[in-house]
Formats: sequence, C-alpha cells, structure tokens
Amino acid sequence: MEAPEIFIPISLESIEPVIFPDVALYIKTGSNHVLYKSHGRDFSYHDHERLSNNGVEFVFVSKDDMDVITSHMEESAERLLKSDILNSRAKGKMIYQTSINFVDDMFSNPDKTTDLERTKRLIENLMLYLSENPDAIGSLETVMSHNYHTFVHSLQVTSLTLMMHSEAYTLSRDEMLDVGSGAILHDFGKIFVPPEILGKNGKLNDSEIEILKRHPEDGYTFLKNKGVLSPVSLTIVRLHHERCNGSGYPLGLEYRDIPRSAQITGVADIYCTLTTDNQGNKTIPPHIAVQLMRNQMKELFAPNLLDTLEKLVCTEEVQQFIL
Repeated sequence: MEAPEIFIPISLESIEPVIFPDVALYIKTGSNHVLYKSHGRDFSYHDHERLSNNGVEFVFVSKDDMDVITSHMEESAERLLKSDILNSRAKGKMIYQTSINFVDDMFSNPDKTTDLERTKRLIENLMLYLSENPDAIGSLETVMSHNYHTFVHSLQVTSLTLMMHSEAYTLSRDEMLDVGSGAILHDFGKIFVPPEILGKNGKLNDSEIEILKRHPEDGYTFLKNKGVLSPVSLTIVRLHHERCNGSGYPLGLEYRDIPRSAQITGVADIYCTLTTDNQGNKTIPPHIAVQLMRNQMKELFAPNLLDTLEKLVCTEEVQQFIL
C-alpha cells in the first residue's frame, strides 16, 4: 500500500509572493488537502490577498518540497528582516517559519549539523529580529501542528535563552551565537529516543523515563564527534537538565558547577514547557508559571535567573505571551 503524502503547514504571512519557490500549494478543507496552486504558476500578490481575505492562515506543501522552501527562506531572511516589506508580525511569522524549518531539517538529517555557518546565520537572523522588535515576544507565534512540537519548542527555548542572556549579561556577538547554537540544538538527542516514547500520550514508566533521560548525553556525544560546535554550545546540549540542588541529569551537578548558559537554557526549557502544551496552545499564564517555578521548584533554579525571566515575560505588554 502506497504511503500517504505528508503535508507541511507554511504560514501565509511568511510567504513573499512571486519569488516564492515554484512548488504546488494546498489548502486544507476538513481533513483533506486540496490543490490551490499547481507547479508552474507563480503565487501572486492576488493569491496572497485572496487567501488572507478568506481567513486562510496556512497553506500546505508536500514534505518532498521542503528542501527548496527551507533554502529559499533562509536565503531571504536577512533581506526581509531589514526591509519595510513586512510588518513586525509578518517578520515574526517569517523568522519563526524559517527557524522551525531549519530545526526540522537538522533533526531529520543529523549530518547537516556540521554546517555551522548555516546554524550561525539562523541565530544571527533570530537575534536581529529579537533586537529590533520591541514586541518580539508577542509577535512570535506558534505555526506548527503538534507533530512538530519538538521543533517549535526548540525555537521557543532559543528565543527566550537569547533574551535572558541579553538582559542579564553583556556578551559578545560570537558568545551569543554560541549560546543560540547550543539552545536551538538543546533537544537534538531526542532523535535517538524511540518515537513511541516521545509520542506517548500517557505517563512514561520508569524504563521509558530512563531512556528519555539519555537524550542530553546522546545529543552531546553525537555533536561533539562532529567537531564543529563550540564548548559553550555543547555544554548547553549536555547540561540543560542539570538542577541547582543536584537532582538533574546526566551528571547530577549542583549550582556552582553548572555553567551559566546551561542554567539559563534549563530555566527557559521548563518555562516554555509549562506555558505551551503539545498542541502548541497556551496553558498557564506567564506569571503563574514563574510563581510555580519560584515556589514549587525553588531549589531547582537560581533566584537571579528567575528574576530575569519574570522581568521579560511578566510585563503588562506581554500578558498574552506566546513564545
């Protein structure tokens, strides 16, 4: 029996008409994907306006066409971020889409992690967006289905990790690139976890938990052997599940022994897990999540990092926080 074709959602606001790659585009009607534009015809400004006016948020493309789309969006990202073509919201959609495509590609093709320049370009564009948009947190919105939760989560954590570093410390551009590269790949080791464990709806049993807990070490070992990531980036991948009271893994390190960037990524990781479910929906409000981390998890995280987190996510302007 022939396998069903896999379709990937692309945010309509992230598409630049006319120069978007010539691939077939679909719209979703009920549970079906219906061809909207066939190969060989440009996606025009009229198409964009027509779909937008009809409330279409996403078009869909074949999984087989994602390589050309990912390359196009990565090549166009810096130009669009620096231009007036897109408003802040649309830029957020574009950088979000580009970043998730990137993470999907890396997780699906692990050997591509050797392209460090590509990783750094992505982080540079993300930093550019975050630095130039006061409402960056509110503009970055979830655009993927629950099947892409790991990829969406990687971008959520990276964005917040970069903002926390920028807020709390003075780092050079290269240091920030190292931090971002580690954060975007912090869950890379999950490619070694059986999908039936990652996708399990119920509670994991003890043996499944032990398998899942291997992902920081497995990701670190694989990426270290590739020989391209910096020690800072590798440390984030390996130690983002360490906790100040020594209860974390894989090494059971305590507060003073856990590198700062790994601690910050760990804080961002838990915060994003608390505030977004596997469907990409908001769960609890930011201030509730922070208070939960302060009270019920107070021995796990450094108080000064929770202060930084609260300053970023609990202002009146971002009460609708959807990182």
